Amino acid sequence: MLKRWEELPDYMRVEEVRPYYDILRGRQASLVLKRVFDFCAALVLLVILALPMLVIAVCIKLDSEGPVFYRQERITTYGKHFRIHKFRTMVSNADKIGAAVTVGQDSRITKMGSKLRSLRLDELPQVFDVLEGTMSFVGTRPEAVKYVQQYQPEYYATLLLPAGITSEASIRYKREAELLEGAEDVDRVYVEDILPDKMYWNLHSIRNFGFWKEILTMFRTVAAVLGKDYDDTHRQEKRSAEGEK
Repeated sequence: MLKRWEELPDYMRVEEVRPYYDILRGRQASLVLKRVFDFCAALVLLVILALPMLVIAVCIKLDSEGPVFYRQERITTYGKHFRIHKFRTMVSNADKIGAAVTVGQDSRITKMGSKLRSLRLDELPQVFDVLEGTMSFVGTRPEAVKYVQQYQPEYYATLLLPAGITSEASIRYKREAELLEGAEDVDRVYVEDILPDKMYWNLHSIRNFGFWKEILTMFRTVAAVLGKDYDDTHRQEKRSAEGEK
């Protein structure tokens, strides 16, 4: 389930990534369970969600012009490029008229898109990506290519596993759009401020990787969608330390 170290892309075979690789090499059983669960659960969900997704697709077409799905190019395991499946929540060609990340009151978001985002229903089509193996239910959220190109060496450890629909970072940063609201340069603020904090949790999850811990993350995601807030103590401590300087 994990490539040999010698088979990894050159930019991933660095000393910052090696500790995370060794941790995962020692947890092959959990990696196998993770893939088996992903495939079986995605297959069951696809059957259950087929009709609801069809209804959502119709609503999107009635709400605004453009395709039903948003297929932006993202990065997953070992730096592989893929086109993610998401319900379109913004106006057509939104990525050409603004940043790759979304701010709180982004004018590009459609009325239907706002409702889908609030309940994370725009993520439902990613069951197709899970079935294909390009994504997992739990893992680092797949970043746009231009952000991956600005990764620090240690961040490449997140590419040892498939990108995920949810993660500890996404739970704690469910209001990411609000944090970026008002920023003059959204891309710069995201790369310099938000991304490092999210990577703290992404790398923390790899260091503590385990199949049952991922199941717990899925339950925590449901709680977060229903309104529960998980305090980001890391971000609070970081801001406190910066204030003391």
